[in-house]
Amino acid sequence: MQASETNTIQVVLNGEPRSVPAGMTVATLLSWLNMDGSRVAVELNREIVRQPAWATSEVNDGARVEVVWFVGGGAR
Repeated sequence: MQASETNTIQVVLNGEPRSVPAGMTVATLLSWLNMDGSRVAVELNREIVRQPAWATSEVNDGARVEVVWFVGGGAR
């Protein structure tokens, strides 16, 4: 394998097909996407993944990942 080649997998991220590096967990995927893990909720294959399990929850080829961002604010 040449240095320019990367093992990738296909996932559906928030409804959009996407190529991501193989061997990721939810935690590494969020980091790769530059997402602040303290402000998101994650669903992997239609199951909510709690933050303590992100480091061990593998994102496999064909996975469906939904990431929901929490937005600050409130009533005035």
